[in-house]
Amino acid sequence: MSDDPYTIAPGGVRAPPSTLGGRLRSLGPGVVVSGSIVGSGEILLTAGLGAAAGFTLLWWVLFSCWIKSLVQAELARYVITTGDTYLRALNRLPGTLPGPRGPISWPIWLGLIGIVPGVLTSGGIIGGAGQALALILEPWLPGFGGPKATAVAAALVMLLLWTGAYGRLEKILLVMVVSFSLLTIVCAVLMQTTDYRATLEDVISGLTFDFPLEHLVLAIGMYGATGVASAEIAAYTYWCVEKGYPSFVGGDRSDPGWVARAKGWIRVVQIDVWVTLAILTFATLAFYFLGAGVLHRLGLTPEGPETVAVLANMYTSTLGNWAFALFILGAFFILFSTVLSGLGAGSRVFPDLLVTFGAIPRSKLALRRNWTRGYIVVMPVVSALIYTYFESPIYLVIFGATFGAFMLPVQAFATLYMQRKRMDPRVRPKPLTTWCLGGVLLAMAALCVAYLWFRILPLTGIGG
Repeated sequence: MSDDPYTIAPGGVRAPPSTLGGRLRSLGPGVVVSGSIVGSGEILLTAGLGAAAGFTLLWWVLFSCWIKSLVQAELARYVITTGDTYLRALNRLPGTLPGPRGPISWPIWLGLIGIVPGVLTSGGIIGGAGQALALILEPWLPGFGGPKATAVAAALVMLLLWTGAYGRLEKILLVMVVSFSLLTIVCAVLMQTTDYRATLEDVISGLTFDFPLEHLVLAIGMYGATGVASAEIAAYTYWCVEKGYPSFVGGDRSDPGWVARAKGWIRVVQIDVWVTLAILTFATLAFYFLGAGVLHRLGLTPEGPETVAVLANMYTSTLGNWAFALFILGAFFILFSTVLSGLGAGSRVFPDLLVTFGAIPRSKLALRRNWTRGYIVVMPVVSALIYTYFESPIYLVIFGATFGAFMLPVQAFATLYMQRKRMDPRVRPKPLTTWCLGGVLLAMAALCVAYLWFRILPLTGIGG
């Protein structure tokens, strides 16, 4: 039996749906994660990469979308069938360092280093939302700049996260993500009726696996933030817990119905992941085509305090000047949903980190909730202050996303190791899935080595 009341609630066992319709009605964590995925990575970095490189890196965008979902699905398989949280799973990996109350596994310490890039990313995203909000309010509040609007956005995030349970958050993010994603896809289609249309030659040139090294920093940042990034992979496991999947499976593996329930809910998670992948692929391609087709040809680069205003050209050049207000409103919703989803996930991860370090007992759910509320109050303020100091959303997001790219092979390794060592053999993935996951691990590790070789070592006079 699992001993964590957060992941597996007593009496929560539920039979899995047996039809496709029933499984679709049981989805949800993917929607919440999409609120973070279809946001900063797409509107800031994917469109920004298209603006910088044109269609040349279309293949890279597709690669960035598709390579990570298998890790997401298989790590979730482990969590819902074991009752471990994401951090508890990482802390079971071999190789420990001294902690305040006992040894702590090395990936946990590595994740702690990532807190700073993560907070900077949050600052960049909430700053982008603030820029959009300032443009929305400009007709009524002239001079109401980005920093002030960012403070308002932070207050709204705090309010919604404080009052909203999982179900309410799921509904809010569904409306925000789907509406703006569909609108952006429509813009990308309408681009084909303008002088900015993408030709067959453009698409073919983007599938030739060319990689101009002058775009390496932005490309790696986009890879780290686009699709299911490392933060979203971790967050997804917590939203699966909040949805109730591990409780539905149950923690008693000696129960005669446990295997059937586990396999049934694994199928629900897999559908949830693939639906999320479909949404993010179409949304990501739409943003890239608009960035490459419109911004690149106009010679515009989204950066600094004018980032969101420059990005608005993707809409105004395809729909007309009237669409400026439409884009600004949509940009606020999509960036705001990213902040809402990201800080909401962080408010679940942070108390679990305190549990992992022994600061609070695993059994004290009320204490966990108090720390969750504290995080909800503090982090939006910290994020807003960071943006107020830097005022450059896209560079803040690149910094955090690059660190996230280095966490991806760690997550793939952890998934493989934990499935092999601690998962019930009856619900392990098929050998082909395991081999594919190993291939993903090697590809992710190779990308990290390439980035170090071509970007970091040349700064020291070595390599490159």
